[in-house]
Amino acid sequence: MRRPKAEGRPAVSRLAFHLSTLALPLYAVAGLRLRARTHRFPPADGPVFGHALSADGEGDGKNRLRLLVLGDSSAAAVGIARQEDGLAPCVAAQLARRHRCGVDWRAAGFNSATTGMLRDHVVHNLEPAPYSHILISAGFNDLKNFHSGRRFRREFGGLIYALKARFPESRIYWSQVLAPDDVPALTPLVRTILRPRAVEIVRLGRCLCRERGVTAIPATKGLPRRAFCADGIHPSEEGFAGWAEHVAEHMNAD
Repeated sequence: MRRPKAEGRPAVSRLAFHLSTLALPLYAVAGLRLRARTHRFPPADGPVFGHALSADGEGDGKNRLRLLVLGDSSAAAVGIARQEDGLAPCVAAQLARRHRCGVDWRAAGFNSATTGMLRDHVVHNLEPAPYSHILISAGFNDLKNFHSGRRFRREFGGLIYALKARFPESRIYWSQVLAPDDVPALTPLVRTILRPRAVEIVRLGRCLCRERGVTAIPATKGLPRRAFCADGIHPSEEGFAGWAEHVAEHMNAD
């Protein structure tokens, strides 16, 4: 597999990434403590597919969009009560409003899913629907699981190839990994250790997206505490709504 081209200050980014590996024992202890005091929510209740209408009606079949949101627990609407308030339906509603058309949506999200798990166990099991747009919400579990840069390149790059092979007509977008400093539940130590790793994961992901025809959507920054649910990790209803509005700005419908 050809490596992504350099971007920004890759040497500095890679050095900080590798140095952070030395802190793995500290990170493991801090992570276990964090997990012990964090409530684990199930996915939200409700169907994982639906339809969003535009303000003046759903639009005709010719103009209808079909959205797949694929990813981790955030794509599964973990942390909130109703699936209809999750990322996929919120993005669909934003696209319907912006482009004045109906949007069929499907959420395929799973607790703790990494990009490799999505590549190996999810993509080939999805129904072969003619999705016009695919939004990937993944990478944070690769980050918190301390995956190496080489592993992330291989697995995220493979996920992109798998999606392009199965859905060749789809426009694919990646919502970049949220910065550790913007996740309230993370302790200062965990944030410090993960910070350079997040920078490198985002750099590698952006390079892969650019080379393989995927749009990388920057993460939102400076999120308020109310954008997260009670666990301080997953989005709240308000957080999903804001996230959806942000990513929809980058998703074309032409």
